[in-house]
This record gives sequence, C-alpha cells and structure tokens, in this order.
Amino acid sequence: MLPGAGHFEAIVGDIDPAARSEAADRCATLLVRGARDTADEEVVARVVHLAETEGLDTLADLWSGSPADSLAGCLWRLYLLRAWVYADPASAAREFAAGRHVTPVHEVVAGVVDPPGPDEVRRLTDLVLRGVVQGDFADTLYRAAAFARVVAAGRTQVGSSHARTPYDSDLSAARLLTLADQLEQAAGLEVEGLLA
Repeated sequence: MLPGAGHFEAIVGDIDPAARSEAADRCATLLVRGARDTADEEVVARVVHLAETEGLDTLADLWSGSPADSLAGCLWRLYLLRAWVYADPASAAREFAAGRHVTPVHEVVAGVVDPPGPDEVRRLTDLVLRGVVQGDFADTLYRAAAFARVVAAGRTQVGSSHARTPYDSDLSAARLLTLADQLEQAAGLEVEGLLA
C-alpha cells in the first residue's frame, strides 16, 4: 500500500535545487555583470571582501554546487582560492616562490612581485578579485588560473615537506591544477561570450 499525497506534502525538505541554482546564477550575474562599470570604491571593496562579510559558508551554500563553466561556479572558485591564501599566506607565498621557477610564463600572467611574500600574495588575490568588478572578467579568470597553476607546481616541489605524506601533497596539487584548468576554460567561454 502506497502513502497518499498528503504524506509527501508533510515532509519538510531543503530548498528546491532549481530555485537554489537560479538564485546562485542571478547573484553571480549581478556581481559580475551588474557592477562592471562602477568606479565606486565601496562597491569594489564589498565584492572583494564578500566572503568575509557574508561568510564562506554562505557563499558555499549558494555557489559550491554550480558547474565550473558558470559565473556562479567561477566566483566560488575565485573566493575559495582567496580564502585559502588569506588562511595560509605563508604557504601560498612559499609554494608560489617554488612554482615560479618551474612555470615562468604563468608567473607573468599571475603578476606577483619579486620576491613574493605573504602580503604580496594576499594583495594579488585581492587585485584579481577587483577584476570581477573593474576589469575584464576573462583576464581575471586567466590570472587566477595562472596563479593556481604556479602554486600547484610549487606544491609538488615543496609541499611534501609540509604535508602528512607526499601523496597528500600531490593530491592537493592535482586539485589546484583542476581548479586552474576550470578557470582557464571558463575564461575561454567568457572571451567567446558564452559564460553565463
């Protein structure tokens, strides 16, 4: 015997996934496309520090399930990268310094000063996020991808001495490379006008 419709209507569930996806896309579109022409430093600062003011958990709730080839998915990856740099700037600087000798072309695109210390790496991530509002979004994605690629290369060089096992270090570097690839592909879509 099957339960009636009243049984299922009484079950309290989570937010409809389609509604969540629509909200994520709408919010991302407003952040990336809506603020594009602003010169208002307050708006730019709010976008750069969004994860701090709203909380990374809130952004994760909204954007983490979004595909990598969407505006919401791109923003999630950018804020995640920035959150990691701010949480561990010394490691980010150490891994970037090691990686830049292996991937010099990407270093130019990423744009970190020499020598890259924790403060310089934090400033770079903020500068990249400023590009969401003030710059070319494709350029922002390419720069973030280059930064992730350089750090991944550095992590394979020095990460094993700071990880529990070399496997953990390699897995972490592989995840960063995946993130870099996703951002780079999204940048290509943005150039073609297909990123939504």
